[in-house]
Amino acid sequence: MEEAAARRAAEVLLDEHKSGAPFRPFPLRDGPATISDAYDIQNRLVFLLRRQHGEIVGYKVGLTSAPMQSFCGINHPIAGAVLERRVHQSRTTVHRRDFGRLGLEFEIAIRIKSGIPVEETPHTVATIQPYIDGVCAAIELVDDRNAVYANLDVRSLVADNSWNAGIVLSDFVVEKTWPDLRAVLGKATKDGSPIGEGQGCDILGHPFNSVTWLASQLASQGKGLKAGQVVMTGSVMKTVFPPESGTYRFDVEGIGAVEVHVAG
Repeated sequence: MEEAAARRAAEVLLDEHKSGAPFRPFPLRDGPATISDAYDIQNRLVFLLRRQHGEIVGYKVGLTSAPMQSFCGINHPIAGAVLERRVHQSRTTVHRRDFGRLGLEFEIAIRIKSGIPVEETPHTVATIQPYIDGVCAAIELVDDRNAVYANLDVRSLVADNSWNAGIVLSDFVVEKTWPDLRAVLGKATKDGSPIGEGQGCDILGHPFNSVTWLASQLASQGKGLKAGQVVMTGSVMKTVFPPESGTYRFDVEGIGAVEVHVAG
């Protein structure tokens, strides 16, 4: 996509966020014609967002489970950037009023041990593991800005940084004490009551498959994952949209638990 067109589209998105406008697909003549165009717009939007939210410290991979792909009507993963001042530790409080519409996604996050060279893609679960040194329970904060899912356009969604609005992390568990990540069960609760669950295998068969997919996606843009970056590997269940205040918790067997308190 031409740089000027990507810049204009990113500025439109930024203005919509500032004004609180609902999410809407780009008009055909103004929007991204391809997924590649959508990532060009996303890169420009992230460049603008960095002024307020800090540098890129990781990425989210979305639509990695069958329930999420069915929910959004999209049959492949998508990616977005995570910015420094949008990273929170467990038990943080977030306010619904700060989002167009806040959604919570319950995930396993990983931490990159050493940079993944662009030329080494594609990877497998086995070849990507040496580049990972930590895993943790995590909750992604998404802002769908009251999107109408019946009219969802994946290119417009990707352009809007795949709706990432932050992440909440538990403490990382180092690799020698990892459980079998494919088999682990994660359970989500609200104020102690169950609201959903899923296993590691619900994330593209294994959470590390999200990292392999992301490494290839970034390589297609001439970029690679760097040491210390965090990757949100995708939700094991459908997004939860908090209708009111409450404490949400995600417990992952053998890894730990993460909490976020949602206020008005």
